[in-house]
Amino acid sequence: QVQLVESGGGLVQAGGSLRLSCAASGRTFSSYAMAWFRQAPGKERELVAHINWSGGSTGYADSVKGRFTISRNGPKNTVYLQMNSLKPEDTAVYYCASGPRDTNRERLYTYWGQGTQVTVSS
Repeated sequence: QVQLVESGGGLVQAGGSLRLSCAASGRTFSSYAMAWFRQAPGKERELVAHINWSGGSTGYADSVKGRFTISRNGPKNTVYLQMNSLKPEDTAVYYCASGPRDTNRERLYTYWGQGTQVTVSS
């Protein structure tokens, strides 16, 4: 069993930065892939970034490439999403997810956090 708790969301002006954190509990964290998804009002949830168990492989949505960076700290059981050059269209609830496979397929992620709101003002 893995529990995920996100933090770091908030209100920021366009062009600003935020760093989201996802604290995981459970002994399987170190062997699981992690990902960040987001869901904007009226839209489907979409993958933002994913990272494999070791942190050696990452993937990003085209819309965030070059602006967002996903990373993980094994000893701290934490995964991060550094978001730079934020745009109003990045406004969404951001969810942390965990699963046994490093994939961009949402349904293969087993555990989910409650989400944290990110609002980017223009």
